[in-house]
Amino acid sequence: MKLNELSDLPGALKKRKRVGRGIGSGKGKTAGRGVKGQKSRTGVAINGFEGGQMPLHRRLPKRGFTNIFGKDYAEVSLAHIQQAIDAGKLDPAQTIDAAALIAAGVIRRAKDGVRVLGGGTLTGAVTLNVAGASGPASQAIQSAGGSIQVIGAAATTEAGV
Repeated sequence: MKLNELSDLPGALKKRKRVGRGIGSGKGKTAGRGVKGQKSRTGVAINGFEGGQMPLHRRLPKRGFTNIFGKDYAEVSLAHIQQAIDAGKLDPAQTIDAAALIAAGVIRRAKDGVRVLGGGTLTGAVTLNVAGASGPASQAIQSAGGSIQVIGAAATTEAGV
């Protein structure tokens, strides 16, 4: 086989539709776009426009709200903490806080604080200093012989967890 004998499989290449090339081509004049006006032009997006009728997204009532005082916590599971300890990125003898988790690469940023979730188990005792923890997470930490300190505004809402 030579380079000049190579070819695509039949049907692999489709010919481009050449529009606006005269009335005899079948795609002349309006080039398959119908009539004149806004929709015959390039780059038009009239999403939601219903010809002057009130659009559906404006006819329906608004639902829900966004709590402007809501906190956005960086969530980390016990499995990720244990994985970082096993990899030698976290020292279980030291207090583990948001700065230690960021330095270890467990979380990217602390946001409004770190909240520990219960997915996974701990093999050794660790001391955590975080903004909050779920019930199963705090139970697993205490059963492993560790302790958890809840700091900041979350301490009042966590009810001593």
